[in-house]
Amino acid sequence: MTKKNPMSRALVRRETIAGYAFMLPSLIFFLGFVIYPMVQCVFTSFFDSTMNRDDIFIGLDNYKELFQDPIFRGALWNTVIIVVVSVPVVCIFSLWVSSVIYDLKGPVCSAFRCIFYLPVVTGSVAVTVVWKWMFNNYYGIFNYVGTKTGVLDQNINWLGDERFALGCIILILLTTSVGQPIVLYVSALNNVDQSLVEAAEVDGATKMQCFWKIKWPQIMPTTLYILVITTINSFQCFALIQLLTSGGPNHSTDTIMYYIYYNAFKLYRYGYGNAMGVVLAIIIAVLSAVQFKMAKSE
Repeated sequence: MTKKNPMSRALVRRETIAGYAFMLPSLIFFLGFVIYPMVQCVFTSFFDSTMNRDDIFIGLDNYKELFQDPIFRGALWNTVIIVVVSVPVVCIFSLWVSSVIYDLKGPVCSAFRCIFYLPVVTGSVAVTVVWKWMFNNYYGIFNYVGTKTGVLDQNINWLGDERFALGCIILILLTTSVGQPIVLYVSALNNVDQSLVEAAEVDGATKMQCFWKIKWPQIMPTTLYILVITTINSFQCFALIQLLTSGGPNHSTDTIMYYIYYNAFKLYRYGYGNAMGVVLAIIIAVLSAVQFKMAKSE
């Protein structure tokens, strides 16, 4: 049995220390700005916490009030609608577009990827300002085209009408959410083993059979990532609500994230807002676990 060289042990020890030293700034940042706020959020959710006085321990009262609050229940329902509509539409549309532009090799494919990814890198405020102009009930492009073509009898206050406001938010969210999935799917399709596809085509397989039997299993990890990220982003829809409707009209576009902001930073009910944050984190964690389980079972 050979003994380890002392120089080798010393080298391994120095490399280990150097590795942890390089990790230390990121670790401090992670503990200070991620883990600590999470623990503090859970802790504060058991208190009646507000400004200008000491926190009062109230146990589970915040959580009891939460599910008796009709505005919170409405915000939860709006958030569920956004997730149920946006997640499958984003995934299906992104996969379809990626399959189409994947066959456009070279600069054409790159140009389309750039076009679809542009809203992702564009500031959310700039994108929202453009959409707000398009939905304007006096001079917006939707009302202009609709009235000129006869589709609309009169101008519609898209963002000020309870019937249309949430649908407008979902439409904007869809246009800003498909860029990253398209780029990821194109990259995933590029990594598919083409020899398997060619062999299947020689054996008489159709394009649809090649996709479902060969390509789809190989891009499943990318699909899982897109599902999880899109679900989380949909649950955390806030900027569009804040900039376009502020939860109106009549709370018809409230989401959980916006209602957390409203209670914590407008009503200064930090404990109540943190209780909502804990509930939202649990919902997202459970859905993500279900998605991982479903993906592994296929």
